[in-house]
Amino acid sequence: MQDSSSTIDVFTVHYVLKNAVGELVDTSEGSEPLHFVYGSPDIVEGIQRAVKDRRVGDCLEVTVPPAMAYGEHRADLVRKVPRSMFEGVENLQAGMKFQTNTGTEAQIVQVMGFDGNLVRIDANHPLAGLTLYFDLEIVGRRSASAEEIAQGRPLS
Repeated sequence: MQDSSSTIDVFTVHYVLKNAVGELVDTSEGSEPLHFVYGSPDIVEGIQRAVKDRRVGDCLEVTVPPAMAYGEHRADLVRKVPRSMFEGVENLQAGMKFQTNTGTEAQIVQVMGFDGNLVRIDANHPLAGLTLYFDLEIVGRRSASAEEIAQGRPLS
């Protein structure tokens, strides 16, 4: 999965994420870097591919297409629901986010707008459909423990 030595590594990466027009979307600057076990489904594929054969100290610019990030924007995840589903929410506004349970898993939806007594919500990831532009700096890399591999996340 990893390289010829077939070890799985934990990476520690500082990142700056910008959109297509160069505006800052997110950064680890001034906070904790991103820690992940290579192969974790929680980290976009484009970042994992970019760091796979890199070493501590490497800095790289990475362009990640939607298919290797948060997927394409799906129209079927945008729908209208009755305003009554938001009973108890005062001053419901576009941009508000809510966690819902679909039966099998939790899902985050964002209020996009209103159409009479209907609320238009979007369950797509906010970055779905977008090409992402990362500046990455690898600040740590070590072999993952068996427990970290089993859990899919760093433990320290």
